[in-house]
Amino acid sequence: MSESDRRSSRVPTLLGIPYDGASSFETGAGLGPGAIRRGLVRGSTNGWSETGLDVLAPGLLEDAGDLDLADGSDVRERIERRVAALLAGGAVPLVLGGDHSITYPVVRAMHTRYPDLAILHFDAHADLYDEFEGNRFSHACPFARIMEAGLASRLVQVGIRTLNAHQRSQAARFGVELHEMRDWTGPFALRFDRPLYISLDLDVLDPAFAPGIAHPEPGGLSVREVVAMLAHVEATVVGADVVELNPHNDPSPVTELVGAKLVKELVALMVRQRAG
Repeated sequence: MSESDRRSSRVPTLLGIPYDGASSFETGAGLGPGAIRRGLVRGSTNGWSETGLDVLAPGLLEDAGDLDLADGSDVRERIERRVAALLAGGAVPLVLGGDHSITYPVVRAMHTRYPDLAILHFDAHADLYDEFEGNRFSHACPFARIMEAGLASRLVQVGIRTLNAHQRSQAARFGVELHEMRDWTGPFALRFDRPLYISLDLDVLDPAFAPGIAHPEPGGLSVREVVAMLAHVEATVVGADVVELNPHNDPSPVTELVGAKLVKELVALMVRQRAG
């Protein structure tokens, strides 16, 4: 596909970021990109989304491979540059993490191209700590960094169920729109009048549906509820990430299949809006 064709078609493009150097408690999320890719081609399923789109059909989804972070240096700068290069080529980045710290440099690149960016964040955790265990770039802090830098004009968080006093004050400080699990009554529509980035931490799901994560929090969403939420998003989605899959904790391939399914639904959402 030529660069001009890519610019006109805005093809969803996978980018793996196999990084978990900012994880707390345990590592393993760096293996997430490979696990999700395995789930996408696993013979027990196929490439079709629930909206009737064969995501794996030629020309619908591209794969830019994994970012090489083997030496562990300048991680955030390298992530930002690689995502910026994809955007310059007309791609819609669909980033496979990795721990949630990767979202900050990804959004830095997104903001340069989309200065009025909104973010829809699915997670058990608000990830709004000013610092965590002495690290301001921990996977517990990306949305504090994003909001204090003015990289998002609107932040909507869905599935939150671990707010402490500090994070609640941070949410108020940054004007975050919180949809906590304690208030959950079922999927609902969300409309955004500006470019949207979706960040999907797999621990938004109840661990019964996704055990392959490092920080399981009971009382979360089902796969069905997340799929329904994505189906009712009204926005132009310009990028997304799926993060925090930890294959070390997956007793079977169930979590990699869940991650792959959500990737397929995100791609279908991107393609649907392109056609529209």
